[in-house]
Amino acid sequence: MDAHILVVDDEKTITDLVGIYLKNEGYQVTLAYTGADAAREILTNEFDLAVLDIMLPDVDGFELLRTIRNNHTYPVIMLTARDSQTDKIEGLSLGADDYVVKPFRPLELVARVKAQLRRYTKYGARGQAEEEASEIGFNGLVINRDSRSVMVDEKPVRLTPLEYSILLYLAENRGRVVPVADLFQAVWGEEFMSSSNNTVMVHIRHLREKIGDDAQNPRFIKNIWGVGYTIEG
Repeated sequence: MDAHILVVDDEKTITDLVGIYLKNEGYQVTLAYTGADAAREILTNEFDLAVLDIMLPDVDGFELLRTIRNNHTYPVIMLTARDSQTDKIEGLSLGADDYVVKPFRPLELVARVKAQLRRYTKYGARGQAEEEASEIGFNGLVINRDSRSVMVDEKPVRLTPLEYSILLYLAENRGRVVPVADLFQAVWGEEFMSSSNNTVMVHIRHLREKIGDDAQNPRFIKNIWGVGYTIEG
């Protein structure tokens, strides 16, 4: 079944144009021009990805992102005219997966949508041999590749696709230090730049909060300052 994508922007020209490009790629697309309309769609429909404008006239994109993350883990791309590092960090902290600044090229947005959907639907099965164990377990944390689920001390933990991908990649490389650049390139699939370090730090912080990991006394993910991260066990 084709992926169902929600596009939210109060600038109708932009929303309609993005919708046309996505439909041309074969996706099912729902358009919303206000935060209230978008909130209703989020609560009543199933989506595989959302593109959210931050600056809406009623309910802003951050609030919509919170609504999504209360019940869903599908990817969210934030779309905004404000090229602010503070906005970007807030969006990533709330669980956004990507951030696109206006003006943008529609084909670039389509490429980012495709990348997020690939990660969301296929990451857990990337290149793994059939005989490889479906679960990785250590220190009370269990990652199940088949169900893409995570449990800590037998309690389920809801992670976004990026958070899951980060945790799985570190767990698959347990016992060695993973440089930040390697982690970013493996999980995001993009070239590492200076700003990428902040992106990784924000997602690691959010991941730690969800799995109950203390950065000062880590149970799972350890910082190797100036290099990257490691999981021992």
